[in-house]
Amino acid sequence: MTKYVSETTVSPEKSRQEIETILKRYGASHYGYMSGPEASAIAFQAKDRRLRFALPMPRRKDFNTDKRGYWRAEGAIDKAWEQAVRQRWRALCLVIKAKLEAVETGVSTFEEEFMANIVLPSGQTMAEYALPQIAEAYASNTMPPLLSFNG
Repeated sequence: MTKYVSETTVSPEKSRQEIETILKRYGASHYGYMSGPEASAIAFQAKDRRLRFALPMPRRKDFNTDKRGYWRAEGAIDKAWEQAVRQRWRALCLVIKAKLEAVETGVSTFEEEFMANIVLPSGQTMAEYALPQIAEAYASNTMPPLLSFNG
């Protein structure tokens, strides 16, 4: 199966600009992003919450060979790696837009859509805080009841 936007020509800079435009349209403020060799991040404030999306960057060395295992030329490595970076930024743009649209149309609440990305006072995201606890619950087999739905 082909990955979403695997052949996009939209630059990471254009995707970041589009994300900022989308965030502003839906009432977000305090927008910013960080970028490094291993990861990038988008941070913003909306609905009295601070949020952060971490975006792991592909490693350039992972593109030394093609899908068949043949070594690529230096220019081909750069081209494949840059494509993967563009793809990740486009996918993040889609995710953020879809979440905001789901909230806007009443499909779900802001907190439901963005819970994992809410930044806690400790500086951790909710996902960074909760995922180890979820893993421990499964490892220790101390699970909450399956059908405790409050709807």
